[in-house]
Amino acid sequence: MRIASLMLATACLAAPALQAAPLNDTGITWSGHAVDGNSSICDPGLPAGQDCHYGRDKAAADGTLTKIGGGNAGFDFTKISNSGQPLSANATLGSGANDWACTRDNVTGLIWEVKVNDAAHLRHQSHTYTWYLTGSPDGNSGTASGGTCKDAGRCDTEKYVADVNTATLCGASDWRMPTIKELEGIVDFGRSNPAIDTTYFPNTPSSYVWSGSRNANDADYAWLVYFRVGESYYGNRNYGGHVRLVRAGQ
Repeated sequence: MRIASLMLATACLAAPALQAAPLNDTGITWSGHAVDGNSSICDPGLPAGQDCHYGRDKAAADGTLTKIGGGNAGFDFTKISNSGQPLSANATLGSGANDWACTRDNVTGLIWEVKVNDAAHLRHQSHTYTWYLTGSPDGNSGTASGGTCKDAGRCDTEKYVADVNTATLCGASDWRMPTIKELEGIVDFGRSNPAIDTTYFPNTPSSYVWSGSRNANDADYAWLVYFRVGESYYGNRNYGGHVRLVRAGQ
């Protein structure tokens, strides 16, 4: 027993330390008044210890934050083409190989799909999908094709993932549903309606967007983000919500 315990202790000591993944800041660059409302700036005369006093947003306001691309406050985004190449900040959406179709988060390394304003397009901003995952570990696969999208019978999250991968969006075929934490990571709480940087995520509906995260307390539900204000909720899997897929960056 002592030998086994010693071996276990040695293994624990030898294990590499876990490192936290990079996170975005909140986008809040203003301070709240202790008595009445908010300031339009991060007012040093208001109560200390507020969100705007710390992190990437504070560094951006001070002019000390180095960015690869652009974005509001402490966010750092780069536009990505249909062929998977970085683009300039003034690139426009389109179907050509060198047109903009995805956005890379330079803080987290994740690459996100960008919605378009074309009802006939697979990635139209208004399309909705029910939450569905064949063989979901909690025993409830969800609701198959209960949303409203481009192709009848394909309007659930699992089929949408498959269709985007078949289309090799931005040169990739490993697109997936984001976790709730990943989806929360692109919320800009300094904005609303929608609560996201619309320069890099245009055509974002101020509505509910599904994550791939299941609700551990009830197998009828899964987590989503309400992009009108950026709050997270859980919704019934038969609800027709919006979807924004993600993939790991290079």
